[in-house]
Parts: sequence; structure tokens; C-alpha cells
Amino acid sequence: MIPRDRAHLFISAATHAGMSGKNNEDRYAVTAHRLSETDATSSVFAIVADGIGGHRAGEIAAEIAVDTISHAVTASDASQPQETLKEAIIQASENIRHQATSDEARQGMGSTCACVWVIGDKLYTASVGDSRVYLIRDGAIRQLTTDHTWIQEAIEHGILKPEQARGHPRAHVIRRYLGSKTAVQPDLRLRLSPDEDDEHTLDNQGTQLLPGDMLFLCSDGLTDLVEDSEILAAIQGDKMEKALNQLVNLANERGGHDNITIVSLQVPKGEEETLTKISIQKPRRRSRVSWVSCAIAGALIGFVVIILAAAVWYATRPSTTPTPIPTTGLPAVIETLEITETIFPTEASPPTETPIPTVTPSPEPSQTPIQATYTPWPTATESAYLSDQHTFADISINPPP
Repeated sequence: MIPRDRAHLFISAATHAGMSGKNNEDRYAVTAHRLSETDATSSVFAIVADGIGGHRAGEIAAEIAVDTISHAVTASDASQPQETLKEAIIQASENIRHQATSDEARQGMGSTCACVWVIGDKLYTASVGDSRVYLIRDGAIRQLTTDHTWIQEAIEHGILKPEQARGHPRAHVIRRYLGSKTAVQPDLRLRLSPDEDDEHTLDNQGTQLLPGDMLFLCSDGLTDLVEDSEILAAIQGDKMEKALNQLVNLANERGGHDNITIVSLQVPKGEEETLTKISIQKPRRRSRVSWVSCAIAGALIGFVVIILAAAVWYATRPSTTPTPIPTTGLPAVIETLEITETIFPTEASPPTETPIPTVTPSPEPSQTPIQATYTPWPTATESAYLSDQHTFADISINPPP
């Protein structure tokens, strides 16, 4: 694919280290592409990674995850997005594990990841850990990914109810993560409905996004403290950049015990989509023919006017011996003028085209379209911070008989 500096989606992001005093171990990135020189289909890839491990090791793990997966997506031809995501996540896990075993200070480091890849209007997701992807559509919020935690497994086995999960002592026990000693299993389930079976969720990959749809990626520093309904209310109530900051502040007001990272991608609505098409058109060349035609017309009209003025002056000038005006002079001029006005428009200036607006990059992610639906996105290096909130443990789930 070919990297681009504009996206076909609205992109906003917010991040905060939280209130615990820890460094930032989260990383995120958004990249935009066109598929090839001959295929102008737009592609946007977004990833949020939450690093785990003390002494800045989690920060390194998250950065390896973001860099490895993002580069693999860029290097692909987008013909097999699910396979590309799967292989990229496995490679990222191997890279993290290799770094952890080669440096004693980094032993035990790992990372979660939540990935969204939009090709045209088709959606693909992949995840490992408890960073999440949501879809907001028609006033409802849906969690597309499944947490890989002890709590989630306990809920699925009927040991716990969902309302018992928040605040549970094992809430941060992760069962799947990048950098694990065992081969990681990327989760390609895309759950559009709570009652879908796994086979159906896999078939949902490539689902079509609709105008106005929003994709919402976040680390667990947000979802541990903010309910899904509160996320929906904030997004519906304000502009996107303000809504994201509001959600970060809400998590911090409730303790902010972990880092908080949010990335949102929104599909333009119908009229915004039209603006996008207009804004990316190259300004057309003004027609040289119209300029030449008008120039000739203007010159000819001017010439006729001069002849007419001269004839009038000659006919009315004072003279002691008046000279009769030739009877064929004035009618000839008038006839020429009438023919000229019939053939050439009497425009005072050549026609102009309405200039096509250009797109100016914005220093901050913005929900407000800048003539088009394109907004610059933050890079991974602009969002660095640390946290070791998670715990890795092999705690068995024993479902009741």
C-alpha cells in the first residue's frame, strides 16, 4: 500500500498518564494509505497498545507492538486483511518475547493490542488482551472485541455475573497478551450482537460501515472506570475532541489508577462525503480558449467603438466649410457593431471558475471537518506513557458441573 497524509475518516485521539504517578506505557498510532498506484481505495489502520511491565519495559513492549503491526499492514497489499493482522500480531509477540529474554531488566514485559483496519467501507478487527474496540451506530454502543481476562472467562462460564466484574480482585488478571511464552492467539472475532456464536463473529469480518458510524478504541484505563453508557453519552453530547477529553477527565476524577488512551474513527455522513470528493479534486486549468475568445471580442468591440466615436466627432466638429458625411460611413459602422454583438458576448472580463477549497492540516485531531473529512492523526511517539496495572497469571477457571 502507499502511505497518505490524509484519511477518509474523521480521526481524534486523547491520552493521559492517569493519577497514579506512573509513566505512560500506552502507545497508539493511526496510518492512512491508498491500496496502489492503480487502486485509489482508501485504507486507515489504527492500533492501541497497553504495555505491561515495570522499569519502562511495558513502554518498550507497547512500542514494539505498534511498530511491528503498523509496518506489516503498510507493507501488505490489503488483499488478505485478516491473515495480515493475524501474522503481524504473532510477529509482534515474538519480537517482544525476544527482547524480554535478551535483557534481564525487561523480563516479563508484555502488551495488549486492539486493532481496527478500515479498507474503503469494510471493517476488520483484531485484539489481544483487554484493550477494546467499540462500534457506535444509531445511538447504540457495541463492544466488538472480547476481553481476554479471568473475569471474562468467569462470566462466560457462569461463575460471575457482569455486574460483579467491576472492582473484582482478579479484574486485571490477563489470560492472553503479546510477549507470552506460549504462542499468542490473535482474536479475530468481530461481535456485532451479544448472542452470536464464534463462527458468526468470524464471518462478520469485512462488515460494511455506514455513514455516521464511529469506531472507538481504548485501553482499560478508561473502561475500568467509565461505563459504556457514559462513553455513548459523552460522544453524543459534544464535539469529538471535547468528548474524548471529558471521558479522560471522568476516569481521572474516579481515581485514574491507570493510563488512559482513546482513538476514535468516524465515517463521514452523506453531505460530508460530498465535501470530501470536492476537496480532493485537483484545481482544473482554466480554458485558454475562453480567454482568447473574450480577448478577440473585446478588441473588436473596442475597435468598432473607436470607429464610431471618430465618425460622430467628424460629423459634429465645427467647421466654416462643413463637409458632408459620407452616407455609407455610419450605417456601415452600426451594421458592424450589431454583427459583433451578435457573435461575441459583451462580457467585461473573462469567465472565472469557483476555486476549489484546499485542505489545511490541523495540529490537533479534530472532529470538525476542514472542508473535507480529513484530519491529521497523532503518531505513536506523541502518546508515550507507562503503567503496570495488569497482572499475568494462569488462574484456572473451573466451571460449575
